[in-house]
Amino acid sequence: MSRSNRHSLAIGLTSVLVLATGCAPAWAQETDHAAHHPAAKPAASPSSPRPADPHAGHLPTSPDKSSDDHGTMNHGNMRHGAANPADSEHTGMDHSTMDHSTMDHSGMDHSAMDHSGMDHASMGHQPGVSEDLPPTAEPREPIPVVTPTDRAAAFPDLDEHLMHGESINSYWALDRLEAWDADEDGTGMAWEAQGWVGSDLNRLWLRSEGERAGGSTESADVEVLYGRAIARWWDAVAGVRHDFAFGGGPSRTYAALGVIGLAPYKFEVSATAYLGESGQLGVGAEAEYEMLFTNRLIGQWLVEGEAWSKDDPAVGIGSGLSKVEAGFRLRYEFHRQFAPYVGVVWERAYGGTADLRRAASGDVDDTRIVAGVRIWF
Repeated sequence: MSRSNRHSLAIGLTSVLVLATGCAPAWAQETDHAAHHPAAKPAASPSSPRPADPHAGHLPTSPDKSSDDHGTMNHGNMRHGAANPADSEHTGMDHSTMDHSTMDHSGMDHSAMDHSGMDHASMGHQPGVSEDLPPTAEPREPIPVVTPTDRAAAFPDLDEHLMHGESINSYWALDRLEAWDADEDGTGMAWEAQGWVGSDLNRLWLRSEGERAGGSTESADVEVLYGRAIARWWDAVAGVRHDFAFGGGPSRTYAALGVIGLAPYKFEVSATAYLGESGQLGVGAEAEYEMLFTNRLIGQWLVEGEAWSKDDPAVGIGSGLSKVEAGFRLRYEFHRQFAPYVGVVWERAYGGTADLRRAASGDVDDTRIVAGVRIWF
């Protein structure tokens, strides 16, 4: 058998086997499909009908893209900021024609979105809103200044004189009534009281303080003052002070002028200047601060001092700084009008007053533990 005959016989046997098994060799699938591909389609105009899909018989039909519900789209793996358009899964999507106003993003997963490449400048955010303003900058939306017209509209019946009540009120307090062990002199005792009666603008003030030791009164004074409100929490006072005579010494009367009020941080301040006989000039000042440990347990800090311009040996006063007293008292208010307390008080004399005490064999400084009660009504 010749070589050509053998080749023809092999081809014939192969054809028989193919027909018998229903399979086609790989080279049979590599035939030219050019005849099956349609010609290049021209660009479709909006008015022209959609051309037939050549793969309509081979691929499953897909719904109309215009009716896609983006509420079920998972954007978690979308890379909107991809540097290479080929790396984005939406490379073939035309976002310019998408109507985002009707898109339902309720089901979108933004947790995995890459915002590094997104252009936030074109998203309508106001620039500089999150930036801190310098301390001297004006507020972006300043509150307009309240004018008298605004006040008149808000309070049509408010009159200047009606801002202060005209009713008569009063306040009386025994701020300190205390005792201590005075060693050689037995029991010591001291008091300080004040009160006022009047309206919010005009008041009559009464103040008194004194000290006893060994059963006799060493010093006592009383002040009668007229007070006028000059600012919020502040009164100016003017009147007289009278020091009583004890132990054979003379009494003294002074004209008084001062202020009483509440300083910032709730310091109760009292400062008074005194003008006496023969041009004697004195200044007394006192400051108190109350520290609330609880609503009923209250600590009171106190500092007070006096200074005089001339020596007055008859009443034990020397020129310059006369004395300074500081103390701390801890009280418990069983009732607001009644509060017992314990405390420690330190007192020291200075200048000419200290010299006079030494001459009389008295103590220049003294520290004592006190117990007392505070009452007001």
